[in-house]
Amino acid sequence: MTIDVPALAVRGVSHAYGTRKALRDVDLTVPRGRFTVLLGLNGAGKTTLFSLITRLFDTQQGSIDVLGFRISQHPGQALRRLGIVFQARTLDLDLSVMENLLYHAALHGIGGRDARQRAQDVLADFELADRRRDTARKLSGGQMRRVEIARALIHRPQFLALDEPTVGLDVVSKSAILRRVRGLVQERGVSVLWSTHLLDEVQPDDAVAVLHRGQVVAAGDVADVVAATRTGDMRAAFIALTGGAPGSDVE
Repeated sequence: MTIDVPALAVRGVSHAYGTRKALRDVDLTVPRGRFTVLLGLNGAGKTTLFSLITRLFDTQQGSIDVLGFRISQHPGQALRRLGIVFQARTLDLDLSVMENLLYHAALHGIGGRDARQRAQDVLADFELADRRRDTARKLSGGQMRRVEIARALIHRPQFLALDEPTVGLDVVSKSAILRRVRGLVQERGVSVLWSTHLLDEVQPDDAVAVLHRGQVVAAGDVADVVAATRTGDMRAAFIALTGGAPGSDVE
């Protein structure tokens, strides 16, 4: 796999629920080793796109490649290289933290000592080693989210996609998760697609794609998007592109 092959290449993707169009001819590229923000208001189509990337929905029109593997033709190869964190909580609340991770490892064909060692490593990485025996229902919202990210990393994917991962979290938990995921990019070269409606989660050196009413209306480095809209900053650029401002922790 060469560095020229992007982590994610979405080309001409459209999707409809009956007569309602959720996505319209979407093009999106997530470069290797970058933190890319998919920015859009609630209802823009972000979760639909994630459902297509992860094959929860079949692609109706267009193509999606994960690290060079067409998801419709080579789903096994594509999904092995992808770690996913959905917006909705997906932990089994009656299993322990360790059991949740080991079950996920088994789904990827990882078992025995290797699975347990990987689980211990990712839990330590997210400062959760001391909670490994606790059932998931005993965790706070921020801790649950950290376990979900740790679980998504247990098979060591090269590409991590997170759909609105900080929804419902307090400022401290949100900052800690953002810092750790950004660290994965810097320390390990993991490629990240971070979906959000919160503008304060975008940094100046990020790549960004603005999704509005099912269409990508701008994409590139933050500076390029700001320059293309002839505005002074990303907030002004977003308003110019969509007519509305995304949320923030301070209204």
